[in-house]
This record gives sequence, structure tokens and C-alpha cells, in this order.
Amino acid sequence: MINQNHKSHKAGFVNIIGNPNVGKSTFLNAVVGENLAITTPKAQTTRHRILGIVNADDYQVVFSDTPGIIKPAYELQESMMDFVKESFEDADLLLYMVEAGEKDLKNEIFFNKIKNTKVPVLLLINKVDRTDQEKLEKMIQYWQEKLPKVEIYPISALHGFGIEQVFNRILTLLPQSPPYFGKDQLTDKTERFIVNEKIREKILKHYKKEIPYAVEVETEEFKEEKHQINIRSIIYVERDSQKGIIIGHKGAGLKRVGTEARKDLEQFFNKKIYLQLYVKVNKDWRKKAEQLRRFGYKND
Repeated sequence: MINQNHKSHKAGFVNIIGNPNVGKSTFLNAVVGENLAITTPKAQTTRHRILGIVNADDYQVVFSDTPGIIKPAYELQESMMDFVKESFEDADLLLYMVEAGEKDLKNEIFFNKIKNTKVPVLLLINKVDRTDQEKLEKMIQYWQEKLPKVEIYPISALHGFGIEQVFNRILTLLPQSPPYFGKDQLTDKTERFIVNEKIREKILKHYKKEIPYAVEVETEEFKEEKHQINIRSIIYVERDSQKGIIIGHKGAGLKRVGTEARKDLEQFFNKKIYLQLYVKVNKDWRKKAEQLRRFGYKND
């Protein structure tokens, strides 16, 4: 995209932050060119910090998708906000994403961090396809007054509008550095993590109220053979009543989740998938530190 001296190499962490549902994961998938992060219309779809890596001969951009900023109500949400805090600490560049018509962050501490950060900030006004020119100009003016140091880019992550312009600007701002990851690496996450997330995406899509938020997925087996990958995953819920809802009448709910997740995984891994799903109760796991550690939300 940009001509550079081939002796020099740029690399850096570009961390995406913003309120829930502004389109951070959609943007990550658009720049990486893979459906790496799951996307649904529900808040708190993203629970972990997910890296998406874009490589070329003379650069490596490490994009970091983070959970939407909220005021935490229980242990799991506190761990999610710890991932956001981390993303301020190692950023070479911050992408602060808002959506058309949105005002401030839901957490003032993070907003002040953006205001006072020493690294460059690009403010992306997403979903501009849903607004008109006059409103957009007012929004740009609003954000310029609020955050005078940031550069503002109107984009539509879903439709690919403005993405290349933002990417090119990122490349000019990246520091000179050797790559942080192998040049063939797409993400820092394991295959099992990808499986867990694809299954959780289907649960977010098909179940209402508290059910998706009470769910965690753990893949116990991931065996790759020549023509097929055999996967066994457990869907954990917090209560017996939730187990029945996930399974559904005569197993129909669980079957739908399994069928849709399998299709997505076959596309992602480019191989036939044999997927077994089981549902188990793990009482109040969202509030227990040892369970949050087990599921990768807390470090020891």
C-alpha cells in the first residue's frame, strides 16, 4: 500500500477501543480479511482481547480488538475491563471508535485516558452509511472540540468505506521495529479459542435475555486429521434451567447451534469438521476467580 525502503521495517500495536456495539470487531475482521472476531448485535459480544495481525514484507500491524467499555457489575466484566486497560499500556496507536450519533464513553476514566494519552489517536466515526452529510459534519465538529488532538475518519466497517484510508494512515504512524510475531501468523489465539468463539456467537444469535451472558465454551478436543478435524466442546451454563433452554425441545436448540458453528468452522479452517457439543452446569462461574482464570479471563 505504501512504498518504503525495504531495509526498514515497521511494526506496532494498534488497539481498538470504544463503547459496546460500535463495530470494533467488524473493523478488525475487515482489516485482517478474516472473520476472526465474532460479531453480533448484542452488547458484550467480545469478552477477550483478540489480536489480528496484518503482514507485508516491510510491516506488521498488530490490531487488538477489546471488549466494549462498560461499568463492570460482576467479576467477569471487571476482567473484561482489565483487557481494555492493558490495551492502553502497550499501544503504539489507538483507534477510538464511535458510531454515528454517539456521545461520550460509558466510562469517564477511559475517556480521560484517551484525552491524555501520549500515543497518536485516530477517532473513527463508524456506521456513517446510517447518517447524512449535515449530521456527519456536526459530529466531526463535536469530536474536534471534545478531543482536539485526534485525527477523525468517517468510516463504515461493514461496507468497507474509509478502511483503506485509515490503514494507510496507520502505516505512516507505525514505529520502525522488527515484527513481533511470525509473518504467517494471523492471530495470537489458538484454534480452540476460535472454536469456542464461533459456538458462542451462535448462542448470542439464537438465545435471549441472560442466557448468552451465562454461557462459556471450552473445547476439550481438537484433533486434526488429513481430511477432517474432530472437535468436542462443552457449553457451560450457570444453572440447570439454562441447560434445558440451550438444549431445547428434543435437542433442537443445541443441534442448530452445532450445525451453524460447524459450517463457519469449515469455512475458517478449510476442512471438514466433526463437531460434538455437550452442555454442563458450572454454577455462578462468572463470579468465581478460579473459574475466570480457567477460562482465560484472569492471569495468575
